[in-house]
Amino acid sequence: MSEPTSFSALMKRVKLGEASAAEEMMRQYEATVRRAIRVRLINPSLRRAADSMDLMQSVMGSFFIRTALGQYELGSPEQLIGLLVQLAHNKVADHVRREHAQIRDRRRTTADAAQLDLVAARQETPSAAVAGAEVLDRFRARLGEAERYLAEQRAQGRAWDDLAAELGQSAEALRKQLQRAVDRVAVELGIEL
Repeated sequence: MSEPTSFSALMKRVKLGEASAAEEMMRQYEATVRRAIRVRLINPSLRRAADSMDLMQSVMGSFFIRTALGQYELGSPEQLIGLLVQLAHNKVADHVRREHAQIRDRRRTTADAAQLDLVAARQETPSAAVAGAEVLDRFRARLGEAERYLAEQRAQGRAWDDLAAELGQSAEALRKQLQRAVDRVAVELGIEL
């Protein structure tokens, strides 16, 4: 199987929410995403406050949800890497803004044994969370009928231009409509995308 065919097949499986596809993608791109995050976390105090693995899981979680809702149209592994690196940079920048906004004093940070147990607590991976129909079902249930239709059609691989012709709107207007809906639902559900 050639590289473009295997990549497009993998992306199609990710769009359908297949757990094995998400795990395969994590294996292939985790190191790249973590490297992009670590490069941005140059301040030692930020490194103590944020783990590259946590940020990487947040990046991949955002990617899987938005992909399953049909927001990304990627044609090559290079485009995927570019997107994942950009998402990683944005997550780090968001983390830095939150840290500075709350004016944290690292010297006053203490941890007791109970807090340390929470750090080591086993958490569900983004691939497992997205692979479970529960997250997508909750997301889709909060979308309006038109928004849900767009998400379903995009997840099936329909192009924005086809949808625009069918619905009598511009492709950009439909893309923005879905983007705003996903952002709104993410806030409602308390999911950071």
